Amino acid sequence: MPADRQWRRRYAGRLAVLDGFVVCWAVAGAYFVRFGPREVSVPRSEETAYAVLAAILAGAWWLMLGAWGSRAPNVLGSGADEYKRLLTVSMWLFASVAIVSYSLRIDTARGFVGLALPAGVLGLLAARWLVRQHLALERKQGRSSSRLLIIGSPESTAHLVRSLRSAPAAGYIPVLVYLPGASVEELHLSRVSVPVAGIQSDFESILAAILSSEVDTVAISAGAELPPTDLRRMGWELAARDIGMILAPALTDIAGPRIHTQPVAGLPLIHVSTPKLTGGKKLAKRTFDVATAGTLLLALAPVFLIVSILIKTTSPGPLFYSQERVGLRGRVFRMRKFRSMKRNADEELARLLEAQGSIDKPLFKIHNDPRITGVGQILRKFSLDELPQLFNVLGGSMSLVGPRPQRDAEVALYDDAAHRRLYVSPGMSGLWQVSGRSNLSWEESIRLDLYYVENWSLMGDLVILFKTFKAVFSGTGAV
Repeated sequence: MPADRQWRRRYAGRLAVLDGFVVCWAVAGAYFVRFGPREVSVPRSEETAYAVLAAILAGAWWLMLGAWGSRAPNVLGSGADEYKRLLTVSMWLFASVAIVSYSLRIDTARGFVGLALPAGVLGLLAARWLVRQHLALERKQGRSSSRLLIIGSPESTAHLVRSLRSAPAAGYIPVLVYLPGASVEELHLSRVSVPVAGIQSDFESILAAILSSEVDTVAISAGAELPPTDLRRMGWELAARDIGMILAPALTDIAGPRIHTQPVAGLPLIHVSTPKLTGGKKLAKRTFDVATAGTLLLALAPVFLIVSILIKTTSPGPLFYSQERVGLRGRVFRMRKFRSMKRNADEELARLLEAQGSIDKPLFKIHNDPRITGVGQILRKFSLDELPQLFNVLGGSMSLVGPRPQRDAEVALYDDAAHRRLYVSPGMSGLWQVSGRSNLSWEESIRLDLYYVENWSLMGDLVILFKTFKAVFSGTGAV
């Protein structure tokens, strides 16, 4: 096996050993708690029966983790599919134990099963997360990744190259592109930043370029001028040589849960569901916002007191800063923050924007803002100035997670795509905050906000909040 493909076998082996250790630890721990030293003796026959059950359970758990593809290379390092498979395997296994016990009237100790399942699931998730962090570091260094050749039009291949390079943890390194049917003029105008392997449209030339490139994966992007029969033949040829094949449709910023594949007449039709934040989803998001914001306000009451004292004793002016922002469906509300600037700072905004040449940009940000006070610098570094927005969340004008709330003047500069940000309530945090915060450009910020609007989920909100806490405590990219 070539050296650049050995990482798959290496990581599969590591995961197999790690999975075995975790499931044995969880099952053995549950067995020890159930039959460990205690005052009431347990019949030896029952203890022996549970020892056999524990061994069978651990072995079946380990085998099912492999059979369900949780160690497959295509799910490692990126996305939630790896974790979903872990949970699915665990639920299936313990549901089967419950069904068999009920059907055969076997009195299985609920304490034993009730300890082994959560301990094993949490242990497996934690172990996989640690392995993923190590894999992500390797991939950022250009190791443990698939070498990729992309086939398609100049525009689609350039977009795919940029997208994959922006997510090195996914494990795909574009090394070559093949542009069937492209003209010399298109080659000069294209912005493809990797070498071009060829432009001939016949199947033999494309296959020869693939085989001579020594890549281990081929991606067929949108715009590839290949007939269905050639694509099928290519799939056969690549499979025979253990080369992966990926189809990359012209869908951007669409999350996995919205995509459903349905085989019809031998064709893999891709269904893309319409994102809707209504009904039960809307109620779940609102309930989560109210419960979490209320809890945080109670827990952070001492922080509110300390910040208030620091602001009032270090600079003249009000404690809070209130400003009109545009929220859900274009409704205007007043957003509250701890004051981090000197008094009457808004009166200097237009002059400062004009001085740095960004008065016509939709994202009103002043670099090295002279209006920020000394205490304000600390508040902004750790986002403490935004804590009063928890009251906005309780009032319903904001959410814990959502697009950044912006001003009327900024919204006036929106294009049609940017207006979709107003389909959901603005948030205290969001994808743009945990992906670079104020270090991002306007285009990057709007793309992340639109991705959130198009792919909202409660689990996604939880992940963003977790990443927000990490960004706040590290003080990176402060607003």
